[in-house]
Amino acid sequence: MLAGPRLVLYWGNADQPLDLTTMQDTADFTAAAALDPGTPRYLRVAGEVASPRQLREAASAATGRPYRLLRPGGLGLLSTLISITKTLVPASNDVFPPWQGMQYLRNMLSGEAKLQGPLDNNRYPGLEWTTVRAMLAANR
Repeated sequence: MLAGPRLVLYWGNADQPLDLTTMQDTADFTAAAALDPGTPRYLRVAGEVASPRQLREAASAATGRPYRLLRPGGLGLLSTLISITKTLVPASNDVFPPWQGMQYLRNMLSGEAKLQGPLDNNRYPGLEWTTVRAMLAANR
């Protein structure tokens, strides 16, 4: 069973839709697209679209234990924390410096990274997309 405070941490709006998928699902779709001679230039995929509020519901359902939402602040505060982190760790030799994940999270939670238009999930019918609930249940 997962230990800890059982929180879904988010910044900004708890109802912001997020495009989520697993690396394996992305790899499977990419392999199918690479073998498809008719693949268009752009494809949009997401295993599931869920908000932080829906992630809380999925975590509670997957584990059988209640999860709560925790909003430490808005996106402006997160941007300030990113700037401070960049100042403290400006030229890290890490492939992914600490602030890069923070920037990714900010872009997801702001809606800037939300895919526009219909998803291409059904382009290759043999692929099955992993849901958030299934991923959480498998990693309990």
